[in-house]
Parts: sequence; structure tokens; C-alpha cells
Amino acid sequence: MSKGLKNVFIAILVVFMSLSLFAGCGSDDQTGTGDNEQPVQTGQSDESAQPSEADDDNVSFHSDQPLKFSLLYSSNPDYPYKEDWLIWKAIKDKTNVSFDVMVVPMSDYAQKRSLLISTGDAPYIIPKTYHPDEVQFIPSGAILPVSDYVDKMPNFSRQVKEWGLEDEINTYKQKDGKYYLLPGLHEILTPDYGVAMRTDILEKNNIPLPNTWDEMYEALKKLKQLYPDTYPLSDRYQAKSLLNIAAPTFGKAAAGWGAGDGVYYDRDNDKFIFYPTTDDYKNFLAYFNKLIKEGLMDPESFTQNDDQAIQKFVTGKSFVISANSQHLTGLRKTMDETVGKDAYEVKKLIPPAGPAGPVITGSRLENGIMISSKAKDDPNFEQMLKFIDWLWYSDEGQILCKWGVEGTTYKRTADGKFELMPDITFQWMNPSGTKDLRKDFGFGNGVFILMYGGPKYLAESYMSPEDLEFVNEVNSKRELLPAAPPILYDEGEREQANMLSTPLMDYVESMTLKFILGDASLESDWDKYVQDCKQKGSDRLVELANKVYQSTKDVLK
Repeated sequence: MSKGLKNVFIAILVVFMSLSLFAGCGSDDQTGTGDNEQPVQTGQSDESAQPSEADDDNVSFHSDQPLKFSLLYSSNPDYPYKEDWLIWKAIKDKTNVSFDVMVVPMSDYAQKRSLLISTGDAPYIIPKTYHPDEVQFIPSGAILPVSDYVDKMPNFSRQVKEWGLEDEINTYKQKDGKYYLLPGLHEILTPDYGVAMRTDILEKNNIPLPNTWDEMYEALKKLKQLYPDTYPLSDRYQAKSLLNIAAPTFGKAAAGWGAGDGVYYDRDNDKFIFYPTTDDYKNFLAYFNKLIKEGLMDPESFTQNDDQAIQKFVTGKSFVISANSQHLTGLRKTMDETVGKDAYEVKKLIPPAGPAGPVITGSRLENGIMISSKAKDDPNFEQMLKFIDWLWYSDEGQILCKWGVEGTTYKRTADGKFELMPDITFQWMNPSGTKDLRKDFGFGNGVFILMYGGPKYLAESYMSPEDLEFVNEVNSKRELLPAAPPILYDEGEREQANMLSTPLMDYVESMTLKFILGDASLESDWDKYVQDCKQKGSDRLVELANKVYQSTKDVLK
């Protein structure tokens, strides 16, 4: 090669390398690494962004182009929204996705959400929605039937299948056979409410820890003999938690927080019945009436406020009270002052077994996500679905949302357990920490996680040793009753059912209290009560429920 020709070749090579260098700079800036990043807005990009690597299981998610999706955010007063939280940067660094956040105070969330959806101004992603709140938005077409798109969400679909959640997912379906809310998923049942007892008093008097309602009766009876000036059981929550736990163990019965509309699925006969008039419900009422008659349960349990019930428990005027893990911590904190630290012991019992056996009710579904119908027209809609699937349902996304950034907010121990960095506190962990995982960083945030949701190992990573023992004991010693199939009412049928059930269940609730307190007799007044329920529409309600169920149940297959 001549010298002149060689110089031309070198010049061309330099120009080519320079162009390549500038092209590389442009690429970096477009992916959001430059200071003047202009992210692609949903609905404004010329072509859909694609994940940088093929990942059919959506284990990891990253978009080649920066994306921004609108999000309705419920701001919790215990950890109010902060724009500079690390969680926003961590999600962006991992996925190249950021949020256009619409912040709403938690106290106004449901009302504001309804207004935004009805006016067509709702963001694309609408989390923190509890079933059946989504039903009201279906007729207008304002939210998507998310079941049409779960084939684009491999993490969600895998968990539903592997964790055996199909029957529970069915309970979210509507008459068209579709569901409109992506629920939060639990691999294991994680109950929190139970009956707390002064176990130090039981041990002192050689009273066995009750495992059944009959044993509970015997324990309360013995406590009454030993402490005649007390009501051994004086409850909070107006006893609605206690009745909710107890009723199903008596058979075809429900009560308290689980009372519902009075319609109960009789699995043996594949039909719905009106449970408040069953013999099982009558036996359930008779049990609690016996507690009241013998002075074993405080009759004020059904009317007093929580503070009154707590005051009785922490001052030794009662020994049994309903509680969840958070409230149990509060009881102990107060009793350190009223009784003395280390001078007492309180334990939350797993739900006692009843005549129907060691059964419990519950769901492994929780609050979830609605998607605005507007999102479907966005060129990056499928990418949004994959992002939602990754953030809310993949192990990687949930580890990020629960624990934060490894090396900054948490570390993994040699045996793989999660551990907060020493200066960071959260819930029961590192109480002396100076920084809070939620308040200061935005992780452990109820908009993005279920406290004890997701895979078993992640749910357990958040539990205190006491909560872990309780959950494992419930799952190993109690049987979760199967979910009842939904009644796929259309809008008119649902309105008709509500018109029947609302006044009917008001009457049932009133009479339930009268039967328990003894203001009405289960011997002499029961038959009239049953007839009154029929006159108020119980037979018509059950007839409507069974007609709809039988005509639509093929949709659930």
C-alpha cells in the first residue's frame, strides 16, 4: 500500500471511530444515564420499547428505552410519600421505568379513586384496591378485564397455578367469566387475628391452654371460680373478630366480620342456603349465650370501645381478649407499666376447634391492582403489563420492594436470610436503628407489597419469631375451608340481592346480639325468628342466588 493511500485509509478510520463514539454517547443519554434525560412518556413514543433481553419467565425486567407509567399512590400517614425516596431510583435503575405519581392521602383514597375513574382522569396503574371495590367500575368500561392479559404476566400466572389459587381467583370473576382486579397473592395463609390470653395466670392455676371451644369454656369457668369479681373474657372490636373466628367451627355458620349477606355455600349439596337459620348457627349462638349467662364473658364486649376492653385486660379485670400481632405488642407495652415488666405473659392462641373440627376461613388473596382502560391504547401497554408482573409478582421485584437495595438497606446472611443494615429499623427489627425502611427509603411500602404476601420465604422474612410460630402452627394444625364459588350476578340481579340482604342482615345482626345476651330465648323465640327471616326475604334471596349460580357455574370451569 502506498504512503498516500495509507494516510487516506487512516483518515477514514479516524472519522469512522469518531462517529461511533458520538453514537455511543447518544445511546447512553437516551437510556436515561445522562443528566438531561427526557423519558419516553406513555402514549408518546413512536414505537414500543422492548426488553433488552428475552426472558419468557419475566424473572428480570429492563426496557431498552426509558418508560414512565402513571400511578395512583395512596400516601400512608405513618410513612408519607417522598419524591426523593430511594425506592424510586432503585426501580428506575433496575428496569429503566419511572412513575408519574398522583399522590392521594390514604384517608381520601377510595373517594378520590372513584372520582378519577368516573371522570376518565385516573392513572394507568391503580393499586391498593380491595375486592369487590372494582365491581362498581365495570359497567362503564373504565377498567380493563385483567384476566384477558394474564398470559402476558408469567409470574402472576405461575404463582396462581403452583400455589393452587384457581378457586380463590374464581371468586373475583364476574358474569362474563372475567375478573377486573389483579389480586395480591399469598403462597401460605397468614392469619393475624386470634384470641390472646394471660398464660401466666393459666400456668399459675394449672389450667391447660385451650385448643377447642369446649376447653375454652372450661378454662373461663375455672378462672371465674378463682377470680369471681372478673369477667374472664372481655372483648374488643365489639366481638366481631371473635365471632368471625368461632362461627365456622360450628358448621354452616358465619358471623362478625365474616357475616356477609347471609348466603352460605353448602358444598355437600352444591347449593346456597341461608345460614342464620341453620341448626349450626343456633348452636353457635347457644355457646356464646352460655358464656354470658354464667358470667364468663363480659356482656359489654359487644358495645364497648377498644380502649375500654384494653383497660380491663391490662389491669387484670379480664384475662382473654381478641388481638392481632400489632395490638398484642401494644398490650404488652401498656402492661409493662400496669403489671410490671416480666411479671406477666400473654400469648395469642391459634383459633380453637369446634364441633365442625379444627377449621378456619380465610383467603390467600388480598388488595390488588386495577388497570385503566386508557392503558390499552398505549404503544407500551404490553411492556407495562410485564413491568407490573415483575414489580408486584416476581421474586426479584418483591425482594426489591420489601427489602430495598442490597448493601445499602439490607444484606444476606451466610444461610441466605435477609437482615437489615444495623442503622435501619422496620417493624420489630433493629428497634435502635436511626433510619426507618419505610419512612426514609420507601421500601416495605403497602402500595407495592403485602406485608406477609408473596412466596413463603419472603413472607416469613418479615415475621417476628412469635408471628412465624403462630402462622406455622395455624397452617399445620388447622384446615382452611375451601373458597365458595361466586354468584355471578349481573348488575340488576346484584341490586335485587342487595335490596333483600341488607335489611335482612340488619335484622339478623340485631337478633344475634339478643340471643347471645339472653334478651331473646333460643328455646321460645327461635321459630319466630326463622319465620321472620323468611318474611323478610331469606327464601327469595337463596332462590335468586341458586338460580344465578346454576345458570352460570359453567363459566367458572
